[in-house]
Amino acid sequence: MADDTSGARFSSVDRHIAEEEEIELTTVGVDIGSSTSHLVFSRVLMERIGARYIVAQRETIHEPPIQLTPYTNGADIDAEALGEFIEKSFKSAGIARSDVDTGALILTGVAVRRRNARAIGDLFSAEAGKFVAVSAGDGLEATMAAHGSGAVIRSSKSDGLTLNVDIGGGTTKIAHCRGGKVERVTAVDCGARLIVLDDDGKVTRLEPTGKAHADDVGVTLEIGSQPSAEDLDEIADRMAMRIVEATGLAALSTETDAMLLLPALPQIDGVDALTFSGGVSEFVYGNVSTNFGDLGPQLAKHARAKFEATGASIEQPVATIRATVVGASQYTVQLSGTTIYIEPKDSVPLRNVPVIVPEFDFSGVDVDSDQIKDAIDTALTRLGLADKDTSVALGFRWKGSASFMRLDQFGRGVQIALAAQIKNDQPLVLVSDGDIGGLVGIHLREEMKIEAPVISIDGITLSEFDYIDIGEIIPSSGAVPVVIKSLVFPASATKAE
Repeated sequence: MADDTSGARFSSVDRHIAEEEEIELTTVGVDIGSSTSHLVFSRVLMERIGARYIVAQRETIHEPPIQLTPYTNGADIDAEALGEFIEKSFKSAGIARSDVDTGALILTGVAVRRRNARAIGDLFSAEAGKFVAVSAGDGLEATMAAHGSGAVIRSSKSDGLTLNVDIGGGTTKIAHCRGGKVERVTAVDCGARLIVLDDDGKVTRLEPTGKAHADDVGVTLEIGSQPSAEDLDEIADRMAMRIVEATGLAALSTETDAMLLLPALPQIDGVDALTFSGGVSEFVYGNVSTNFGDLGPQLAKHARAKFEATGASIEQPVATIRATVVGASQYTVQLSGTTIYIEPKDSVPLRNVPVIVPEFDFSGVDVDSDQIKDAIDTALTRLGLADKDTSVALGFRWKGSASFMRLDQFGRGVQIALAAQIKNDQPLVLVSDGDIGGLVGIHLREEMKIEAPVISIDGITLSEFDYIDIGEIIPSSGAVPVVIKSLVFPASATKAE
């Protein structure tokens, strides 16, 4: 895609937006994680609805073999070996890198570390203008896995709670889904590759949390030790218990609480449906039987048994190990309204700003500042964006009058929730779908005296998992071009297991 958003193009075949009612994109999703790395090649058909293109159809065209993430030592990813794997994946798909219209690069676990991220980013430097790059923390991983597995779609088909349990190599991510949305997320230090063994059964990699789980059941482990099958089974059984407790289906013990990486989930009586994703899910559903020198088979066996004992109905997900591989990054272009506010003017252009769309309640005469603040906090945690160094775009749909009092109440909630970003002089980006951008921006900057850059635009509809580029102001109209990049997940429903 060209960098000039005023002449945005969807692909390398020189098609302008204005000329096409339907556009077909070739996309690739790349997930580099602590334990495994994988790619998914897709074809996405876009249809124009009014001023915006939407996904009409998504088809997976190639899934290269999954590879264990290569390391040069215990902490640094082997970028050269990873690059060879990526090139081999493109060749097996029969797709040249230049033929890819757009994509998403997802980094999780140790891949997020600065040195690893830089080396991995260099592998995709030629695609910098096409790719959305996401460093996924535990909250975002849990949310993405819930979408990718189909749990979110499943939750829209009933009034009950759908639970997604994503068991990976280093951590387990958990999401409560209801009404087609991710309601709450958490993560716990339980995973199949916290303990790794060679072909002789000797420990070659031992994470501190893996040792803690072993100590918990009285098994002493160190590099080079050779635990028995019974020892490994007992460790996996205890991990599975911790995972069940973390979901809220059992009382949370002090020991499990200490292993949580995010706030605890509320205790629940039951769930309408349960899906598993992540590498261990391949064993849960019997898709693989190969032993990879870790606790995958044992952890899957005990996790499934313990969840079945709670009465949870286990269903087949849309995707298992590839649940966090984003199918595509689509590009859409909208033009903001003219009732906008940008100060200072050189705050734009901005690129790849992640979007949050909190659940705001504008139904009352007054706007509850605390509710605004809490809704933003929840959205930031859910998408792993609670970072003072990360600017976010706050998407919302204003309802009711735009009186001074209501604008002030709304603005106070935003100011408190994003205080760290504002203090760090990150741009405060607000995007509404109505004609209120100018009023909100003026109030934040001139009435509330917020000193950080304020970009308040309107006439734009956003969704979670969108990323936006905001271009320079068009002098003739006073509007700004906005490029929306949306992460696209499978939309088919889960099947009963």
